[in-house]
Amino acid sequence: MKISDGVEWGLHCGVLLGFLPPGSSLPTARLAEYHGVPGAYLAKHLQAMSRAGLLESVQGPGGGYRLARPPADICVLDVVEAIDGVEPAFRCSEIRRRGPSARPAREYRVPCAIHAVMDRADEAWRDELRAVSIADLMARVVAGASPKGLEQGAQWMEVVLR
Repeated sequence: MKISDGVEWGLHCGVLLGFLPPGSSLPTARLAEYHGVPGAYLAKHLQAMSRAGLLESVQGPGGGYRLARPPADICVLDVVEAIDGVEPAFRCSEIRRRGPSARPAREYRVPCAIHAVMDRADEAWRDELRAVSIADLMARVVAGASPKGLEQGAQWMEVVLR
């Protein structure tokens, strides 16, 4: 399974937007600047998050994006599914029904064992991502960040929000 760069970018933007004062927003260009990523590519992912109800688009001067819900109400899985979709990573093509030992579909009374294992793994992965919110990530980012980096980020935000 490969998760797109857009998921990483969307999660980082969600965390940064979680630190905004109420009523504030950040434009795509500023979010791209902060994270050092291409604005046009980031815009596509922010729009997907907005369509999924995770971000709110604010129009006009001083417009941009902000979280549509409190950070504690948005989980990592919400962002993954908004950007990369809801399809499971594994798609069973029922190859057990091919080749020299193939039998008619009616003779396969139980699901494919490989498919079942992969479905359980996918569900465990989704459960883990469902259990972590943007608020949790915000706390982890602050706990693990360089104090100087946090200070620089706060100064950047102060300048941008003026």
